Amino acid sequence: MFIDKAKIFIKSGDGGNGAVSFRREKYIPLGGPDGGDGGDGGDVVLVADPNMTTLLDFTYKRKYKAEAGQSGAGSKCYGKDGEDLYIKVPMGTVIKEVESGKVMADLSHANDKFVVAKGGKGGKGNVKFCTPTRQAPNFAEPGMPGEEFNIVLELKLLADVGLLGFPNVGKSTMLSMVSNARPKIANYHFTTLSPNLGVVGLSGIEPFVIADIPGIIEGAAEGVGLGLDFLRHIERTRLLIHVVDISGIEGRDPYEDFLKINEELKRYSVKLWDRPQIVAANKIDILQDESKFEEFKEKVEKLGYKNVFEISAATRQGVDDLMKEAARILSTIPVVDLEIKEADKFVPEEKKFTYTIRQEEDTFIVEGSFVDRLLASVNVNDPDGLRYFHTVLKNKGIIDELVQMGIEDGDIVRLNHFEFEFIL
Repeated sequence: MFIDKAKIFIKSGDGGNGAVSFRREKYIPLGGPDGGDGGDGGDVVLVADPNMTTLLDFTYKRKYKAEAGQSGAGSKCYGKDGEDLYIKVPMGTVIKEVESGKVMADLSHANDKFVVAKGGKGGKGNVKFCTPTRQAPNFAEPGMPGEEFNIVLELKLLADVGLLGFPNVGKSTMLSMVSNARPKIANYHFTTLSPNLGVVGLSGIEPFVIADIPGIIEGAAEGVGLGLDFLRHIERTRLLIHVVDISGIEGRDPYEDFLKINEELKRYSVKLWDRPQIVAANKIDILQDESKFEEFKEKVEKLGYKNVFEISAATRQGVDDLMKEAARILSTIPVVDLEIKEADKFVPEEKKFTYTIRQEEDTFIVEGSFVDRLLASVNVNDPDGLRYFHTVLKNKGIIDELVQMGIEDGDIVRLNHFEFEFIL
């Protein structure tokens, strides 16, 4: 089954907590603090695997979590870092953040790696808070939380050449003739449901990857049919081969079909529409009137498309010459990575612990992630810890802000479940 889009949840490991510990040994009555730091949490890393061709694995497992760092211990023992989590994805996978829809990374080369979520830093042990005036700190720092994201994985095929055209014009037949791909071939009046890749390797040319891109019909740029699902697969191609049914056996006008497909390309992406195209007039073996090809070629050339081939994918007539011309043009077009606009790139927010202050009568309530972290790190029932707690509030500017809000001596300040009477 070909799956080219998947939504998953990822979370890096939380950092381990710092330890509160004091050296307790015989004959060493004043050993002092010796709590070690917590270990860092593991990262979540995506890796491009050239052996994967689909995102099928992600339909069965949708949550991925890296290992947390271990907490510190006494004797200045550091906690062990959490193991990084490596997730393999196919080459050509674009990673997007769900909420913003912006691109986090494009893994288009073998073994490309991207750290999608960095592990949290381990907290400092109480030995790190020892000062000449605070020689026995009874508090430590909690570990930083890991990052978490809902992300979308989008596979955009890595092909040098893309085959364009309406359903049943012979794209799948051509692919089977020139490569090792074996797509299902029949007289379908509807589009193939999955893209197919193959490698063209003729004598005297440099091998290249060719893809049959289904789903492009009238209205595809607006999402009609499977349009948007598969238009993205030709974004990486350097050259397009536009296949039309020149025989007209099904009552279609090949020139009108050619214009309609190019119009869909232009509406989806002008850069895609402007990409070099070879026009392949297929089914020449059952064409009743040879003048129809000449008429078609003349019209197409007036639009600026000079490479027009008459071929029969079924009998291979003219197909080798077409592939050799494709190889020649490819040799003049450099390989470039998928272009991502600056406005479409995801920029992670800087981690900040914030707070808000609101007043309810004579009680001032301070809340937010800063408060949660501060209360997790100090023991407010310990005199040393309480002094450190008040120092942090002053350094953070909370005391000054309370004064500006009109707090008076005797008013109550509440931080989560902890309350104290304000005295300036």
